[in-house]
Amino acid sequence: MLREALAHTRLSLEELWYRYFALGGTAGLVEVDAFLEGLLPLADAQRDLLALAVNERIDDLSGRVRAPYTFHLRTEVPPTGSLPAVLHLVTGMHSAPPERLAEVTRKAGEVLGVELDVLLVDYEQETLRPIVDDPAGVRPQAVDTTFAGQSYRSVRALAHGSELWVPLLNGMERLGVLHVRTGEMAADDRVLQERCLWLGKLIGHLVVASSAYGDALDVIRRTRRRRPSAELLWNLLPPLTAGTDRVLMAAMMHPVYGLGGDAFDYDIAESTARVAVFDAAGHDLGASLTVASALSAYRSARHSGGGLLPQLEAVDEAVMDRSRSGEDFVTGVLAELDLHTGRLRYVLAGHPPPLLLRQGRLVKRLDHPRRPFLGIGEYGGSEIGTESLEADDWLLFYTDGITEARDGDGAFFGEDRLVDFLRREILAGEPAPETVRRLSRAIMRHQEGALQDDATVLLLQWTPGGRRRRGPGPAEQPSHMTGAER
Repeated sequence: MLREALAHTRLSLEELWYRYFALGGTAGLVEVDAFLEGLLPLADAQRDLLALAVNERIDDLSGRVRAPYTFHLRTEVPPTGSLPAVLHLVTGMHSAPPERLAEVTRKAGEVLGVELDVLLVDYEQETLRPIVDDPAGVRPQAVDTTFAGQSYRSVRALAHGSELWVPLLNGMERLGVLHVRTGEMAADDRVLQERCLWLGKLIGHLVVASSAYGDALDVIRRTRRRRPSAELLWNLLPPLTAGTDRVLMAAMMHPVYGLGGDAFDYDIAESTARVAVFDAAGHDLGASLTVASALSAYRSARHSGGGLLPQLEAVDEAVMDRSRSGEDFVTGVLAELDLHTGRLRYVLAGHPPPLLLRQGRLVKRLDHPRRPFLGIGEYGGSEIGTESLEADDWLLFYTDGITEARDGDGAFFGEDRLVDFLRREILAGEPAPETVRRLSRAIMRHQEGALQDDATVLLLQWTPGGRRRRGPGPAEQPSHMTGAER
């Protein structure tokens, strides 16, 4: 082939050798001549330099005949497989509105040889809702009683017949599921499962990225209109779930559509995790503006490198500036965890104390030292508390709307019931995000769906060895399910 390509260049032997030599070739003119006549072998690298010299001349002449290299040059993306499916998603959503995600996802599925549908979880985390209203397509799926819901709850792929359900993730945050119709392929094929898990993670990122500039996907997750106070706060909050190989955060807030005075924030770095939970007096738009001021002041101080006490002082000043009548105040807890050593530092300002749990047992209520509410005037006695965590310890941060939730007879949910619930969930091996989801549902059931106060919970799990129960993984067989809703 090299001699045939050379014939199209109209190069003499000497001209070819000069070009080859200029590219770094080391064989002499006689050796090149002997190679072309088939009398002497050349090393692959030298043969490729000769082929490059010939091909550059052919390019100069705009010819189509090419001399072969010893390695294969891929000139285009293969038509099927995981790589083109990923490229379809990335390029398809590069300049697309959020509502185009369904079409782009289905085209990516065709390339992979399957049919794909995206379902997003509602903000109550009760129902998985398809992003396209197609009577012939997949229907909404209950989180607690379906195969789709089991995949969402366990954060694992779940094979059922010719269907595969895959969690939709943005980092550690659960956003929904990916429904896969496998056709002639086996749903329990491990390679297919891994590829679909990849797509579930990428599509989750695309949901979040596109929702930053369009409402279409966010609207699907809402079951009713939010109050202005709730709209303000939800747009200030970080994701409900986030984590690394050393720490996991999982939070939930109620009422989802009527939130008024609660807020939380966190920061996860390589060596430190920082957490803050605030609760403003009141439940209206004024309360949401007060707690928003507290949250913004906390972030400003944290971003400027301030430690716990400067952060607390910044929040105190912001709430006092916000107060018009002297009646606005905020309770709060701020904490820093060293992710290498497990050393915890915290400050408590009129807020329910965090609970430290170890292997399902309540080890300690972190209630000392503490100071009064934020925003009520000068207070010079703020102190930092310390505690040492052990691997796989859980820290629970919450607002008083959790323990003070009342049933129809006026009975509080209470700390004892809260600790007992967490003990059972931890011993059952439930991951932090699912534990928080179940706890929020237990609170709502206790109050029969009628909240008297905002209720916020944030669970922190320290996993310095990278151990964590129930991470994303291959499919498992369904158990004790009532059947998928189609």
